[in-house]
Amino acid sequence: MTGVALRIETCGKTFADATRALEPVTLTIAPGETVVLLGPSGCGKTTLLRIIAGLETPDRGGRIVFNDKDVTHVPIERRNVGMVFQSYALFPNMNVAENIGYGLKIRSVNASERKKRIAELIALTGIEGLEHRRVDQLSGGQRQRVALARAVAVQPSVLLLDEPLTALDAALREKLRGELDRLLRALGITTIYVTHDQSEAMALGDRIVVMRKGAIAQVGTPRDIYFAPENRFVAEFVGAANIIEAVCEGGALVLPGGALPLANGTLDGPAFAMIRPEAIKLVAAGGARLHGRVDSVSFVGDRQRASVGGAAGKPILVDVPNTMAVSVGDKIGLSVEPGAIRLLPGDPT
Repeated sequence: MTGVALRIETCGKTFADATRALEPVTLTIAPGETVVLLGPSGCGKTTLLRIIAGLETPDRGGRIVFNDKDVTHVPIERRNVGMVFQSYALFPNMNVAENIGYGLKIRSVNASERKKRIAELIALTGIEGLEHRRVDQLSGGQRQRVALARAVAVQPSVLLLDEPLTALDAALREKLRGELDRLLRALGITTIYVTHDQSEAMALGDRIVVMRKGAIAQVGTPRDIYFAPENRFVAEFVGAANIIEAVCEGGALVLPGGALPLANGTLDGPAFAMIRPEAIKLVAAGGARLHGRVDSVSFVGDRQRASVGGAAGKPILVDVPNTMAVSVGDKIGLSVEPGAIRLLPGDPT
């Protein structure tokens, strides 16, 4: 399959009761790219997905373009999109093979071609042996695979997935995340994936669109979003983050417990800085630039997370190797590479 280029041009949505669900959004998605819409409930991500699908019409002036074709007013049944929902939406009166081939049948694809295509997708999604089983006899993971196979059977221009793994338990969700990534790479379909789960977004997205209050807060690769957030909301929503109020002075971030050198020493005055917990190292207090004490330690398997007081205006979270002896009350030093400190602009909220 070959994905299409997708352009979203100033698409906003105001409902009849004057509820503003989506501010005007503009975004370009490359053919075959997987873009994840990430954000909390009510941020507008599902509304945007529904506009792309043709289930909602954008406010006046908004446009949806597939390649060079304006499909803004093309109904969903003629837009050639595949959709997968959290609820699976499978047909209970059909078996697995019939569910997968349903879209091909209503498009009048001949029986031999349908059979071939169904067999290819059953193999691709790893559900061999389930062809004649009823959907109510399937596990959650198997139903999700059937839903994916049905969605891509018709070779859609765009694949739209709305929280497809949310109903599954954590272990199965992680397994299917890897399988879904493999499937999307193999098919090359342009894909829009909606989730509130940052781990899913980081694992699946070529780019992530972080949304907040109906608007785009930041667009970037997973690495961009994690290491170079453009505002406090993105910094705190994606991964754990220490947001520290401090003063930049003489090329350093000045804190109550000492000072940390900055990679960019040109800024002076009040600042808000982000430091990820794993970027901070506990070191001997003697000779360290920043000092504090261990207030609490939580063992979380692959690491320990310590809360350190006295170094900044509020406790700092630090990820520590699980083999390192750390105790409450320890007076310690903190070390941070200058490049790991991200200065955040404007209002801290």
